[in-house]
Amino acid sequence: MGKEKSLYELQAEICKILASPKRIEIIAALKDGEKTVTELVEILETPKANVSQHLSVMRLKGILKSRRDGVNIYYSIANPKVVKACALMNEVLAELLMERSRIANLFAKA
Repeated sequence: MGKEKSLYELQAEICKILASPKRIEIIAALKDGEKTVTELVEILETPKANVSQHLSVMRLKGILKSRRDGVNIYYSIANPKVVKACALMNEVLAELLMERSRIANLFAKA
C-alpha cells in the first residue's frame, strides 16, 4: 500500500499544479509545439513575470521542459499524455454541462 499511497500523492500534486486556469491555458498554448516565453505572454495576454512563474513551477514538477537558444528559452510539454489528460477532462466537463442543461430544461418545462 505504501507505493500506491506515494503514487496517489504524486497524482494529487500534479492535479494541484493543474488547478490553475492559467496553467491549463499554457498547456493548450503548447499543445502544438514549443514556444518562447515572449510568445506565451502574447498568447495568454498575461504579464511576463506571471507567465514565467507558472512556467517555472510546471517545469520543476516535470509537466514542461525547456531549452535555451541564445537569449530565448523555449518551453514544451514534457509528456504528450498531459495534453490528452486535459482534453479528456474537457470532454468530461462538456458532458456534465450538457447534462445539467438538459435537467434545467426539464424543470423549466414542468
